[in-house]
Amino acid sequence: MKRTPRLATIGMTAAVAVSLAACSNPSSDSESGSAAPSAAGADEELSIGFFGFAKANSFAQATWAGIQEYAEANNATATFLDSNFDGPTQVNQLQDAVTSKAYDVVIVQANDGTAMVNPVRQAVEAGITVVVEFTPVGGDYSTAEPQVDGTINIIDPPTVNGEGLAQMALDACPTVTQGECTVAYLQGFENYPLDAARTEAAVDALEAGGVTVISNLVGGYTADSGRTAMQNLLQAHPEVNVVIGSSQAIGGATPLAEGKEITFVGNGASTQAYEYVEAGTWYGTYALPEKASGAKAAELGLAAARGEDVPDSTVACEELTDYACLGTKDALAGQTADYSD
Repeated sequence: MKRTPRLATIGMTAAVAVSLAACSNPSSDSESGSAAPSAAGADEELSIGFFGFAKANSFAQATWAGIQEYAEANNATATFLDSNFDGPTQVNQLQDAVTSKAYDVVIVQANDGTAMVNPVRQAVEAGITVVVEFTPVGGDYSTAEPQVDGTINIIDPPTVNGEGLAQMALDACPTVTQGECTVAYLQGFENYPLDAARTEAAVDALEAGGVTVISNLVGGYTADSGRTAMQNLLQAHPEVNVVIGSSQAIGGATPLAEGKEITFVGNGASTQAYEYVEAGTWYGTYALPEKASGAKAAELGLAAARGEDVPDSTVACEELTDYACLGTKDALAGQTADYSD
């Protein structure tokens, strides 16, 4: 079994919002008596249910494009179940799918990884092949290892993401200042477990790197929220040198830094983020090829449903890139973005 490294040299997140649902203990060993899925024949058409963040979200749309393309090429159908960023809605959707046995394979992009423990466990026990994609399902945001027995996981651990963002920011400091460096980390959402884990990992790595860290501002996942956060940041800390945030937020913040010795590190692999990095406006962006991740999730799920052995733990940035998702200008040369913000 592959063990997830926690290195500062290894890092889109994506924009996700959530309402926390009441949930179970995320230690999440599945109970005995789980139904083992019967292997499907190679010529049998299978169905995939994709429980994604939201249809309106460009990141989830990139995942969905990869799932669709792989399904169509491999004798399967796929359906996007839209929870519109709502945790309880997603829980109910998966529970309904388990009851109706609507899908042979479910791919879960959890709005709330803790609240999804019970329905994911129920799906496994019902004999459905479950692939956990991008966000861990369980209470540990530092690992790609299964937190519900019987699941297949292709994960970008939020803490690894935070460490990767911090590493790029530390590398960016000498490009804008020869003295002390001040780095602002714009959080995604307040009190959201995934963001809390990523923020803590990033701040710890930045402080260990010897820079001054500002982390009390929320940048969110839109250009408007990022612009507002940048305005507040510049008023309170005009000495800032490097700003980290979601690619959407940093996109909104960037014009406010014109003429100043400030560079940016984005979190996302959008067309706009790639263009900013290519132009040298941003030092880098955390670039997970999400369409490829969706295709890989479909590949693993369909293979397992057809009786093949597949790994139960895959670190997405290690599997899908040769640059650990640290999207500097050199690393992204020749690369094409999967989606637009």
